[in-house]
Parts: sequence; C-alpha cells; structure tokens
Amino acid sequence: MTIGDHLHDLYRLPAHTFPGPAAKSAVLPEADAVAWRVTSDVYDADEDWTAAFARFCDTVDTTRVRALIVGAWQEAYDTDPGSVVEALVAARDRFPALRALFIGDMVSEECEISWINQSDVTPLLGAYPALEELGVRGGSGLRFPAVRHAALRWLVIEAGGLPAEVVRGVGASDLPALELLELWLGTPDYGGDSEVSDLEPLLSGARLPRLRHLGLRNSEMQDAVATAVAAAPVVARLEVLDLSLGILTDDGAAALLAGQPLTHLKHLDLRHNYVSEPVQERIRQTIETAGVKVDLDRDDAEEDEEDDGTVWRYVAVGE
Repeated sequence: MTIGDHLHDLYRLPAHTFPGPAAKSAVLPEADAVAWRVTSDVYDADEDWTAAFARFCDTVDTTRVRALIVGAWQEAYDTDPGSVVEALVAARDRFPALRALFIGDMVSEECEISWINQSDVTPLLGAYPALEELGVRGGSGLRFPAVRHAALRWLVIEAGGLPAEVVRGVGASDLPALELLELWLGTPDYGGDSEVSDLEPLLSGARLPRLRHLGLRNSEMQDAVATAVAAAPVVARLEVLDLSLGILTDDGAAALLAGQPLTHLKHLDLRHNYVSEPVQERIRQTIETAGVKVDLDRDDAEEDEEDDGTVWRYVAVGE
C-alpha cells in the first residue's frame, strides 16, 4: 500500500489547495471555511514553497485561517522542510486563529513516504501555543525533542520507519490535553529502530491523562507491541485502540485476548493482519460480540515464503 490521496480534510474542514502562480484568478473560499493546502512541486518547481506561502499570506485573510496543510516542497526527497518551519514560525502573529497543521501531505507520485525528509517540528508547537492538531508525514531526519504543550489534542506521525529518538521524545513530552495519538512505527529498513521499551511512557499513560485514541500502527514488531498493550495501564481509559497496518500474527492476537479486557472499547482496529481465521473468530466471539467495532480485514497483507521455509511478512506502508 502507498499513499495515494492527499488529505481530504483537517480539523473537520474540507481541504482546499491554494492555486498556483499560473492559475487563472478564481473566487476563493472564505478563509475560515477550509483547510488550506499550500504546496509547491517536488521536481522542477517554478515556485518554491516559501514563495507560495508568502503569496498565500498576501492573498488570504490569515487572521481567520484555522487549518493549514503543508504539501510538497521542492526536492523533498533530498531537502528537509527547515525553511518551511522557519516561515511558519515567523508568521505566527499573522495566524491567531490557527488550530491545525499538517506537514508533508505528499502522495507517492510526489515523494514516497520514506523518502520525505523532515526536520525538528517542535518549534511549531512553541510558536503556536493554541494549536490543537499536528500531523507529520515522513520519518527521515524527523526530530521531536520532549516538549510541553497545553492545548494539543491530536498528534499523528506517519512514517515507513519512525526513529526511536522520536518515539522517546513523544513519550517524554507533557501533553495534558492530548486525546488522540497515532504513531506509524514502521520497519528498520526505513529507519524504524524503536523497541517496545521505548513505548513504555506512552503505555503507562502518566503524561497523557486525556488520551482516548491510541494508534501504534504499521509496525514490524506488532506482536511485541500487542503483548505490551495487553497489560498497559493506558488501555483502560481508551475508546479506540488501533494496531492496524503492521505484522500482527496469531501470537500478538492471542496476547491481546489473554490480557486485560478490551470490551470497554468502542473500536479495535486490526486491519492488515496475518491472523488466522480461527483466531480471528476468537476475537469476534470475545470482543465483537460485546458491542465493540472490530476491524479484522486483512487488506493486502501478503506473505512470501522462501524455498528454505522462511516466511516474509510486510507492513502496509514501507517505502
């Protein structure tokens, strides 16, 4: 599976792409009615992202903008968005109503997720203390040192491989308002070098008193993650547990079934799994019959077997 669609919405607002410099003049939506997507081109850009952003700031009433999506920047496969972050930080006084930011909304045709270069995104949290939602796509070069942010309710980091330093930074952050956390842990082949022990601060829930939705997705170590989750204190307060897109097998599923009850959940997402039908049926009988919405769709989960019997399994989103 690859990223084939741009974001359709952000902050419950429909996404709208700010027209490029060659576009004919058109009537634009109200500044606060959409999530504005400001983008350049990865290859042979006629206008770099910072120039597009400057033009956006001169055209749209930024004092009313509530959600902003950063699309492609030039040579994203080789260039980090440091200048993008700097431009957003410098413009903070022009965006008093901004509540949501997404950095790196690129589809695979623009730049594969594991080719997207990132940088330290935490200056954005310092610049926008009222920000409620932050999303990031791409793990290469991503940094997230521990921060405190009193307003952030939604944090999503999508990657083919998430550096352990980032996982530890999120875990050490003080985010008392956070309700939704989603990390795509990925595979070591693309920089995902975290271990289950790195998740312990998140699974304890000590710094996340309001967390209701936890996604630990797209992980090569999904069985070990499931085993840790089965005994994690944070689970008792969750409404949604998302362990989808990874390499979940019967071992991880059995650990979930043998652990603490999950029947208080509203939704258990296990899509793209390698769980056998008998164990899937046990999950349905134990959890789904209690009224929990359970997703067990295997999607495109495939296995390759070598002549020597070695079985290869894959996360949903790698390269």
